[in-house]
Amino acid sequence: MSTPPDLSRQTLLAVFAHPDDESIACGGLLARCAEGGARVVLVCATHGENCGGVRDAALFETRAQELQNAARALGVSEVVLLEYPDGFLPWIDEQEFEARIAAEIQRVNPDVVITFGDDGLYWHPDHIAVHERTTGAVASLGDAAPALYYVTMPPGQIRKLVEEWRDGVDHADAALQVLGIGDPDAFGIEANPPTLVVDVTGCADRKLAALKCHQTQIVHGAWERLRADAAARLLGVEHFHRSPIASHRDPFIERL
Repeated sequence: MSTPPDLSRQTLLAVFAHPDDESIACGGLLARCAEGGARVVLVCATHGENCGGVRDAALFETRAQELQNAARALGVSEVVLLEYPDGFLPWIDEQEFEARIAAEIQRVNPDVVITFGDDGLYWHPDHIAVHERTTGAVASLGDAAPALYYVTMPPGQIRKLVEEWRDGVDHADAALQVLGIGDPDAFGIEANPPTLVVDVTGCADRKLAALKCHQTQIVHGAWERLRADAAARLLGVEHFHRSPIASHRDPFIERL
């Protein structure tokens, strides 16, 4: 068995829209980097407080705490909540939003930034807005730009998770639900193919633990029922697509 790389000099910054995005999209990578000694920082644009188009004050607080719990499970060293309104990111002033993200990148000084691809995993408007603003922020840094990677997902990956769930319920016609999305095949449709595939099998249990911290989002759904003994099989591989934006920083996740 090869010796795991020493990542103690590396920093990774993940930028996402809502609490739970980090665990679903790349929880295994975050955990593996933290386990290797890297500094892992998470920027989350909202508290995920939107409930039927209305800001739910209780959800605002609860989801922020769920995010902190998940971050601890993954080994994330710092969480930054930008507190933009959930569900309205496409309408936030683009220059202001991009400047906020750029300021966090400059403060954290990461080697690698991870965010959504242009499909937002399943075409969520908030996710796409974060993709656009993060891409713009990285591009604005010129020679100081970190290596930028987009999370991606092969078609059918979430379908496998849902079928695992259906095997454990009494009725074959049980609702297929993942984060409130009725069609599990929406995940990964027209996604860019990966340029990097990372084996996170050794951290799959931590990824599952982080996912289960987001109880408000997974209750009665596929992730809530996912058994620990199936985590490595269903959560053990993550996919990323490198941005064409040039970077002189160390793309250290390529060595994982």
